[in-house]
Amino acid sequence: MKIIVGLAGVLAAVYCAFCALLYFMQDRLLYPGATDSNPEKFNSIRVQSGAADLKIWVLHPEAGPALLYFGGNGEDLGAELPDFDTAFPGRAVYCMNYRSYGGSTGVPSEAALIADAQATYDRIAKTHTSVALMGRSLGTGVAVALATTRPVEKLILVTPFDSVANVAAERYSWAPVHWLIKDSFDSVKRMPHVRAPVLVIVAEHDESIPLAHTKALLASIPDAQRHSVMIRGGTHNDLGDYQQYLAIVREFLQGSPP
Repeated sequence: MKIIVGLAGVLAAVYCAFCALLYFMQDRLLYPGATDSNPEKFNSIRVQSGAADLKIWVLHPEAGPALLYFGGNGEDLGAELPDFDTAFPGRAVYCMNYRSYGGSTGVPSEAALIADAQATYDRIAKTHTSVALMGRSLGTGVAVALATTRPVEKLILVTPFDSVANVAAERYSWAPVHWLIKDSFDSVKRMPHVRAPVLVIVAEHDESIPLAHTKALLASIPDAQRHSVMIRGGTHNDLGDYQQYLAIVREFLQGSPP
């Protein structure tokens, strides 16, 4: 009996150690960062948000309508600029590097990224007739949060989730994730406060966001606002290889339903 009790104690200690490791590693897992690439032909601006100094890539700033883009948790936004430049010639495009990403300073967190998105929106809204939002993966959580606090022309969500907490709970099913997680990015909870038309782009073979979590988000969008498209054959990280991907976004922004 003593051996059994002792073994149970060891297993409990090991389990608690793994849970503690997951808790302290979660920021590194959610915000791995991205390099500060500097493609030569493109320009950037700086936006102050609290103590952070954000690097924002900008295309076609003279255009009337604007698109504010929030990338995935490891996305190099500089690599997206050539495709965005071609896809949206009549629209200003702003790509926000998260804190500690791509030349931005500061420490990322859910609250910080939402505050940064608001500061960036407020800066660009002064010089444009309207602002649409586009988020990919982690960026969908930022975009949805921003759309609940600012007037938005349209909202585009690429490979989105219901919440980071729910996705993590499935991935780390052995751990009490909902007790451990600090940044949940609960888009389902926030979606009822979004008033803009919403386009959801789904990758058929998304290996990072299980389809059930995208379907849960879709179900939270009112019928009158909801539009969705599935990229057949697409995975979480290769949608840029599909010609129809940005064409679908451009047509939605121009008023054509997908």
